[in-house]
Amino acid sequence: MPSYTPPLRDMQFVLHELLGVVDELKALPRHADIDAETINAVLEEGGKFASEVLAPLNAPGDAEGCTLDKATHEVRPPAGFKEAYAKYVEGGWPSLSCAAEYGGQGLPHIVNQCFYEMLNSSNQAWAMYPGLSHGAYECLHTHGTEEQKKLYLGKLTSGHWTGTMCLTEPQCGTDLGLLRTKAEPQADGSYLLTGNKIFISAGEHDMTENIVHLVLARLPDSPVGSKGISLFVVPKWKVKADGSLGERNGIWCGGLEHKMGIHGNATAQIVLENAEGTLVGQPNKGLAAMFVMMNAARLGVGMQGLGLTEVAYQNAAAYAKERLQMRSLSGAKAKDKPADPIIVHPDVRKMLLTARAYAEGGRALAVFTTLLLDKEVASDDEAVRKDCADMVALLTPIVKAFFTDNAWISTSHCLQVFGGHGYIREWGMEQFVRDSRINMIYEGTNTIQSLDLLGRKVLSDNGAKLKKFGKLIADFVEEEGVNEEMQEFVNPLADLGEKVTKLTTEIGIKAFKDADEVGAAAVDYLRVCGHLVFAYLWARMAKVALAKQDSGDSFYVAKLATARFYFAKLLPETAGLIRTARAGVAPMMAMDASMF
Repeated sequence: MPSYTPPLRDMQFVLHELLGVVDELKALPRHADIDAETINAVLEEGGKFASEVLAPLNAPGDAEGCTLDKATHEVRPPAGFKEAYAKYVEGGWPSLSCAAEYGGQGLPHIVNQCFYEMLNSSNQAWAMYPGLSHGAYECLHTHGTEEQKKLYLGKLTSGHWTGTMCLTEPQCGTDLGLLRTKAEPQADGSYLLTGNKIFISAGEHDMTENIVHLVLARLPDSPVGSKGISLFVVPKWKVKADGSLGERNGIWCGGLEHKMGIHGNATAQIVLENAEGTLVGQPNKGLAAMFVMMNAARLGVGMQGLGLTEVAYQNAAAYAKERLQMRSLSGAKAKDKPADPIIVHPDVRKMLLTARAYAEGGRALAVFTTLLLDKEVASDDEAVRKDCADMVALLTPIVKAFFTDNAWISTSHCLQVFGGHGYIREWGMEQFVRDSRINMIYEGTNTIQSLDLLGRKVLSDNGAKLKKFGKLIADFVEEEGVNEEMQEFVNPLADLGEKVTKLTTEIGIKAFKDADEVGAAAVDYLRVCGHLVFAYLWARMAKVALAKQDSGDSFYVAKLATARFYFAKLLPETAGLIRTARAGVAPMMAMDASMF
């Protein structure tokens, strides 16, 4: 069975040595008292919960799966999941970054994000039960009425209730304008919802006393398409005015999806039949309100990819140091043994270093993005909030898509390191591969993320958001341009920055003539931008490591070696991507649809 060790040393490097988050956070009034000791202590305890409580449940939970009682519509998660959730609540983990007024601890989002990386490494299926509650909390905190906040936020903060988001229907996935669920207004101001939802993660379970569903539906007189969607909060058990639970609501699980991975999570088909709910935000403005939760979920899914990349790497690296196979091409390395450990073979190292570089680069970007998010919501400077909001908007689709693409690559590489054993369930690697595949699909497929990045976040404002990130790169390049030791990192970073600017302009010009040019280039474009962001952060990490490589701490030597591997072996992928992006739409659309 695979093992997991929380990467606390690397987290501390990113938090304190690379990004100096404490000083950044102390500038925000609500986090003026934060200190490194508190952050480190919370994450150390969180790592123990992840590795000691959740990780042992991952493989058994995958094998057992969830069970639906068709008579009662109740779902039982795998053995041990409910007890682990009770420990999660008892430890106060749901409330880390929630507001104190609702019983939260008020810690920065950065702390919660690092904690969730560890949860996802140890047991992604389990982590999805409480994971969506944070998005539900943020959505209601932003758009809910005072009564809704009073009824729901305290329970979501404590973890006694969990949340879901009910978007997808059988006839519509990403195209929510096609949804049919109806909401009929009632005399008392409530609504009765009727319809069917599918693919609802953690949609039904017995781990909490109530589940708060956020549901998209249509009012009777709503406009067609996405402009006619409203958002409603629909609890599993009705909630009385005093906060106590009432009768069972008309929302239940009609079936469980039989999935390739994340078997321990109840991916539910949800039936609504005169389910009582209340409107969140304005009528026909539900999609905008739900985007608060969707964006939180997209960052969360990126963290799922990061978590799986890390745990797959750890197990593959440990195996490669022990497994004996053949001799090194340059001569025996373990002369006292019948064969060398496979860690001596260049291609094994390439696979391992790919996963390691994507894990450590992803961790840096995750913390970087979450620091921007903390500043966006907590700064008292309007200009800072605006700049940070723009950067978070730009980076969110990159975090979701680039991380999860990299996780699919990395988990597959790590399975390959195990050879035939990787394909066998007992080693755990094939579960990481299966679990990682869903992350490229849900919360908006990675193609949707690419269209969002190129179309909405870059071209729609003539590259204004992209230029803000470009300025960070330009400033760094100018600062380090005279540093001879940094040339191997700064030069390719500067070169890629110039190429992205040129590519963006070219695609924008083509798109004026044919909007399909955006669709043809978007996936390649996002991956190029992902590498641009990683290259910037890897160059910054290399700078820190260079300054401390002679300190006697091998951590910095390894960090520098990984940085060099990234720039030499992974970043060059961008050359091919830029070429295929420039090839345009013609090669894809030339064949008549009838010929497929």
